[in-house]
Amino acid sequence: MKHKILIVLSILFVSLGCKEEVLPKPKAMLRLEFPKSEYGKLDTKNFVFDMNRVAKVEIKNDNAITVDYPTIKGSIYITHKEVGDNLNTLLLDSQKLSYEHASKADNIVEQPFINPEKEVYGMFYEVTGNAASQAQFYVTDSINHFVTGSLYFYAKPNYDSIYPAANYLQKDIRRIMESMEWK
Repeated sequence: MKHKILIVLSILFVSLGCKEEVLPKPKAMLRLEFPKSEYGKLDTKNFVFDMNRVAKVEIKNDNAITVDYPTIKGSIYITHKEVGDNLNTLLLDSQKLSYEHASKADNIVEQPFINPEKEVYGMFYEVTGNAASQAQFYVTDSINHFVTGSLYFYAKPNYDSIYPAANYLQKDIRRIMESMEWK
């Protein structure tokens, strides 16, 4: 009986020892491909800007626009306000809105924007971390027009998952700012 057990164990050890070493698979990243950005003009009552043709636009009134990206499941919400004597209030409200995400954000990077030829001045806020909005911006001519915008996704924020889509849409936001022209 002892000999049989020893023989069986010997065969098992020899057969297990002859196999190739098992290596773990390397970690992989999900490859996401977004459509190539092609831009066209969006003409409203108060301003004109370049918009990605992939997006669908809903103009609720002359002051509220939703630029929707259904395949990416995100939207850029744009609001126009008249400046009047309220420039300081509008600036403070816009900055406050951007920094309301600070509790969930890892970092908020401010990037000023100045285009004196078109009289467009503003700020782009890039938000990193699990905040509700991954980008905020405002542009103004300081006299008549004040436009704010924010990027939201249709999902609970998980920065690692939405980073590629946020990066794609942030490029579109920068294009909106760069192409803004007042009427």
